[in-house]
This record gives sequence, C-alpha cells and structure tokens, in this order.
Amino acid sequence: MIPKSRSRIITVVLTLICVGFLALSLFVKLDPTNTFDTRFSKEVQEHQNPMLDVAMEVISWFGYSPGSIIMVALGALAFLLMKYKREAAFMLLTALSGVVSTIIKIIINRPRPAEPLVHVFKKAAQQSFPSGHVMFYVVYFGFLTILMVQLKEIPKAIRIIVGIISVFLIFSIPFSRIYLGAHWFTDVLGGALVGTLCLYTLSYFYEKKATKAYENE
Repeated sequence: MIPKSRSRIITVVLTLICVGFLALSLFVKLDPTNTFDTRFSKEVQEHQNPMLDVAMEVISWFGYSPGSIIMVALGALAFLLMKYKREAAFMLLTALSGVVSTIIKIIINRPRPAEPLVHVFKKAAQQSFPSGHVMFYVVYFGFLTILMVQLKEIPKAIRIIVGIISVFLIFSIPFSRIYLGAHWFTDVLGGALVGTLCLYTLSYFYEKKATKAYENE
C-alpha cells in the first residue's frame, strides 16, 4: 500500500502534468505556428549532417508503422516465451497510446511543420500535436524499463542493456522528431506529458494486478 505522503506527492505531480498539458493544448490551438517553436526548430536543424540524418531516422523508426507494431508484438512475445503472461498482456496495451494520440490530434487539429519554416525530411499524414512518436516511446520503452527494474529473475546483463537502450530512445526521440521537421517543440513536450500520464495509468493497473495475484497465491 502506498504511504499517504507519497500518494499526495503523486497526486500533485499528476495534477500539474494534467494542467500543464491542457494549458499547452490551448496554447498550440490558439497559436499553431508560434515564434518560439520556429526558432527552436531552426536551432536544432542548424546542426544537420548526413550521419546525423541517418541516426535521427533510425531513432524514429520504432515509432513508424510497421515499426511500432513489430516492437509491441516482439515485446509481448518475448515476455510470453519467458512465461510472464501478465507482462506480455500489458506490453500489448502500450499500443493504446496510439489511439489516445490520434484522438487528441483530431481535437487539436494542429498542422505539421512545413517548408519554408523548417526542413521536412519526411511528410506525415496525421496532425502534429501531440507527437505520437514521443507518446509511444514514453509508454512502451518506459514500461519496458519498469519491468527491467522489477523482474529480477531476468539475467542482470539483459535487464541493464534493455534498460539503457530504452532510456536512450526515450530521451533522444524528441530531438529526432524536431530534427526531422516532423514536429515542433511543443508537440514533443505535449507527447511527453500525456505519455507520462498513460505510463502511470498502465503501471498503476499493472501493480494493482500484480499485488492481487500475489495475495491470491
């Protein structure tokens, strides 16, 4: 059971994230192409070079279809093969971040960054806010990191390698999306905020189900 002091802190943090996301959503709805976003994108794209282009594309690959579908399926299959049925089921649930992202995108309906404001490497069909890539990475790789910390039965070397790669992708994907001209800074920030809320929700029900299973043993 979570101590009351810790529960209050979690409640305050989640409330701040919700308020922050709502304020950010209103901001981009009223001013889709603001000066701050355009300046930030130009600063990031000033450092373009062929090797970095490839690196940023590779980092973003896991969030495109079919990359994201493959990652969710492989993640669930890996845990299933290791006899972690509950973990496999929750890995499949990370795909719901795409549904949440799509709903918010339709509501806000913010256009994608476009030439000549930024250099666009690859045109995307969906709306811009929030970044679906960032949301997916925070939820999928974030939950994977949590499992690597908790499942001590998995060899330590594997847990460390998977954890490091997951954390790297979570922190590098925002720069990748801005660098590739796919999103504005406020898009990736919005994706990180709502992704954190989704990750907390997923983790909460995972812990609750795990506790109930332990009590029934």
